[in-house]
Amino acid sequence: MTINNRLGHHFASVSGDGAAPFNLSIPYLHNNMYGGITQLDACNGLLLYCAFKKKMESWDDFRFLVCNPATGRWVELPPRPPVPANRYCCTTGLAFDPAVSSHFYVLHFEQAVPGTYITGVNIYSWQTGAWSFRSGRMVEKVVPLHSKCVFVGSMMYLIGNLMGFNNKYVLMVVDTEGEVWKTIPVPYGRGSATIGVSQGCLHYVVASTVSVNDSNEILGSGITLWCLKDRDSKELLLERSANINELMGMIGEKYRVAAIHPDCDTVFLMSSGGDTLVAYDMQHQKLHCILNLEKGITKPKRFLPYVPLFSESLPDADGQ
Repeated sequence: MTINNRLGHHFASVSGDGAAPFNLSIPYLHNNMYGGITQLDACNGLLLYCAFKKKMESWDDFRFLVCNPATGRWVELPPRPPVPANRYCCTTGLAFDPAVSSHFYVLHFEQAVPGTYITGVNIYSWQTGAWSFRSGRMVEKVVPLHSKCVFVGSMMYLIGNLMGFNNKYVLMVVDTEGEVWKTIPVPYGRGSATIGVSQGCLHYVVASTVSVNDSNEILGSGITLWCLKDRDSKELLLERSANINELMGMIGEKYRVAAIHPDCDTVFLMSSGGDTLVAYDMQHQKLHCILNLEKGITKPKRFLPYVPLFSESLPDADGQ
């Protein structure tokens, strides 16, 4: 798992081996061209970064970088298309499935000003080497809840709320061609939530002061884990739940959900102080691992599950 903040990113092993599988400084990305880089996403062994030029003439003066840290191969993407004056972009996701293709996509979502709802997406295809824009095809206006995107089953997912409605939250779903757009209702209440890929399916976890069961009946405070078994479905299935008060008693302080384990029903929780990461096994309702993050660092901005990809990727990458 890579842990990212504006000062750099760190690695925390969830298997018990504390050694990072690659040089965390990513030295080959720190060259004379860039004044700084920020990690945005991780997908099936590839990492996505935003690199800022040393002498920025505008906020758009940056480049996207995609790299495989296990092999040291990386590539700089061409500039994205200009954004209209009444639009801005701050949510970006990486789409890559080595079981299907060695090619990747980057989806850079466009949002309205004012309103902040998603209006379309700029899509970069490694196969074509070019960007293309697709307008949104949803009746609903979705405002991203945070910048995290998850790719699974040829679809990109992000959490948002419906503009003009109180406490109505959805997963917004779009394919890598920008042709399929849809929303899936999700429970939220008041608290924190995140999405991730686990056991080959999209999972959604929410820690809330108002939790519900699979019949949408209010149960009280709790943490719940949901699964989208079929990508064509518009309904999440409740898999696990736990009492939030008992969990806080075990941890000893408040927390927020950070990530989901890729291979089992375990969720990662971040302490309110930002220095402790807890792995909570929801199947057995046990804290089976507590990871102490480095002291004195800026509170992490995002947590990205990472599994090294040692096979050849990024064919014809010119950066190395």
